[in-house]
Amino acid sequence: MSKNLRSTILMPVFIPTAIVMILLVIGTSVNPQLASGLFEQVLSFTTETFGWFYMLATALFLIFIVVLAFSPYGNIKLGPDHGEAQYNFIEWFSMLFSAGYGIALLFYGVAEPVLHFATPPLSEPQTIAAAKEAMQIAYFHWGFHIWAINGVVALTLAYFAFRQGLPLSMRSTLYPIIGEKIYGPIGHAVDIFAILGTLFGLATSLGISVSQINTGLNYLVPSIPVNTTVQVIAITLITGLALISVLAGMDKGVKRLSILNMILATSLMLFVFIVGPSVFILNAFMENTGSYLGNIVERTFSLQAYQQGDWITSWTLFIFAWTISWSPFVGIFIAKISRGRTIREFIAGVMLVPTIFTFFWFAVFGDTALNMIMVQGYESLITEVQNNQAIALFKLLENLPFTQVVSALAVVLIITFFITSSDSGSLVIDSLAAGGRSDTPAWQRTFWVVILGVVASVLLLAGGLQALQTAAIVSALPFTIIILIAMYGMWKALRIEGHRNESLANENHLPPHLLKLDAWRDRIDYITEQPSREDVLDYIKGTVMSSMTEVAEKFKETGWLPEVNYDDTNNRAVLELQRGDDVEFWYEVRLTHRDAPDYYKKGTSTKTSQEHSYRAQVYLRRGGQTYDLYGYQSESVINDIIDQFEKYLYFLDESPNSLPWRMQEHDDDITLEQGSVFDK
Repeated sequence: MSKNLRSTILMPVFIPTAIVMILLVIGTSVNPQLASGLFEQVLSFTTETFGWFYMLATALFLIFIVVLAFSPYGNIKLGPDHGEAQYNFIEWFSMLFSAGYGIALLFYGVAEPVLHFATPPLSEPQTIAAAKEAMQIAYFHWGFHIWAINGVVALTLAYFAFRQGLPLSMRSTLYPIIGEKIYGPIGHAVDIFAILGTLFGLATSLGISVSQINTGLNYLVPSIPVNTTVQVIAITLITGLALISVLAGMDKGVKRLSILNMILATSLMLFVFIVGPSVFILNAFMENTGSYLGNIVERTFSLQAYQQGDWITSWTLFIFAWTISWSPFVGIFIAKISRGRTIREFIAGVMLVPTIFTFFWFAVFGDTALNMIMVQGYESLITEVQNNQAIALFKLLENLPFTQVVSALAVVLIITFFITSSDSGSLVIDSLAAGGRSDTPAWQRTFWVVILGVVASVLLLAGGLQALQTAAIVSALPFTIIILIAMYGMWKALRIEGHRNESLANENHLPPHLLKLDAWRDRIDYITEQPSREDVLDYIKGTVMSSMTEVAEKFKETGWLPEVNYDDTNNRAVLELQRGDDVEFWYEVRLTHRDAPDYYKKGTSTKTSQEHSYRAQVYLRRGGQTYDLYGYQSESVINDIIDQFEKYLYFLDESPNSLPWRMQEHDDDITLEQGSVFDK
């Protein structure tokens, strides 16, 4: 176990985070009343003093991501230029949505429109104007703004990890600003804030979820009481299920549960749409969307400065700060599943699709509830929701056919969303605490699943949802600053990459013609027969390594600092050339593979057919190149190295402020090795 600790845990991040969590659990457990009073005071100070900052930052996030989508940088891939998306669209959307806001939509889909209709901030209560305002507010709270927050975090993480080869960790987003210092105390502090924010944000989500589960169970089985004891028991049981999913991993656990979530959620929504006022829902959906778009600027900057009360704190500031607090979790998770997509495709997928789905969800559940109140006379729904927000969904289903069956389905759906949020969040926290690694031991993943359940339980006991709300809002404050810095860093990095591509496209140095083999008969053999894995490995260890060594000796004579290495773990030959602190050239030839074309699988001559096509692929700082070196004579390999080095120097000459991006290990040409730079 000690070996696993040394190889996976980043102690400067893990230890401070664990200490804070332990102190919080002990302090809150010893005196819950004192903790509750302290939470209330901190919440009041934070929202009154920094409410404007949260709103301004959220507006900047939205502006940045929209501008980026329409800029030329939108064509840049989150990974090598030839990379492909790891998950298809359905899998991708299911995972990002389940890990994001499935729990929130189930809790607030009915409750929020009803509460705003009863006590709107501006309109006369329980009027048509109040109904319109209620839906506009719900759309505003769960529309473009929260997805812009998550999108900015996820985009910066994916860009620096998959495009620039830095660790998949929040510290990497600051590399253009502080450089190598991300591996020191500043980087550790950023990841600590990210973990704490994620813990508190997730704890809030799980607290909301478990209160709704408790209410649903009480609705189905009245003998089950609604209290914190039952909720803590529920957290314990469901955390155990989440642990099973975490140990199963991303593809076997999280992906399958996410797809199940989307099937159940879509089925529930379609059921309510079909048996509810369908035409009214469609009309309201169109009208509400138009009103949202027409008033988005005014609402974005509205803090109700001329009104008394805490409405803005209880709703808008809480939802936005809550989103910011756990955006490291959602961001890292979305980044993990988004490699290979272009920036424009990523933004469109993260911003448009979830927002449209969310708007229709609120139209189906929220407008159905308002129709029941205003048209069918079900006014008691208002009082019931005001007394217990968690009962809202079940009271709505009570007035629709197949109440018991559909309500049971809703409880199952809430539980699966709970499990998905817990397991995916724990995987992200575990990765942050290990310096970006994902191949962590089982005990470490177990620790974070358990600590997440413990924090949610303790905060519930200390002050219920208000304590959870306070923790989320306060923890979001330092992280908002970090996201703003990361946003600036990404813009700076994109400008450098754009300048580099432009300079290389316009350079006048023509590369030498590279012949793969001298004899035309051998060339035909090469084209028609795929080399085996052993063939390519022998070529890299032989011809490529000897060519690199020859180049290194010559550069050493001219005052450069060359280094040639062969990495048996990742099957790659690497040449590094350095001069001073600013010039660092990296040329790598790596064994990669992909599925062989059908005509190769069948075999073309005497060689045995094979399922994979193997290549000796070139990698540079900016990612994998599209060509295969296998079969090049030594002279051609040397010429290619010199050609790439010449282009690198040309780029430095044209862009003196460029950054020496540090490329990390690659697993193959499809996925990045989730190793940590701290192990090297």
